[in-house]
Amino acid sequence: MNILDSKKITEIQQEFNTKFNNLKIEFYTSGHEEGEGSKDSERINPNETIGNVRQIQKTGDLSINGHLKVSTLEQRFLEDYGLNVQVFRRSGSIWLQTTSTDSWTLTEQNEHGKTPFYTTDSE
Repeated sequence: MNILDSKKITEIQQEFNTKFNNLKIEFYTSGHEEGEGSKDSERINPNETIGNVRQIQKTGDLSINGHLKVSTLEQRFLEDYGLNVQVFRRSGSIWLQTTSTDSWTLTEQNEHGKTPFYTTDSE
């Protein structure tokens, strides 16, 4: 995945989602501690360009594969490009932050997102 100042966040999100269709990434103004979620109020508008929001002015190719742990991916975005990201996994019709499963690989997360989410009505 090429990280360029001219790219919009939405382009990065689409590239990521093409590889992992049950996952998505969101960008935030500040980071989060391990096991913590990111605040919705700090989410960055996806129409912003990478150059407008990153803290480290570096361009390059970020290699993303299914063996990568979620925590490693989030750390690489931060350390290499100064971008705070959070991975989300599909759960039925909603998206969950992967805070308690950041040690899972992207493939594990994506596969788990494929599992249908059913609820039972106890009434």
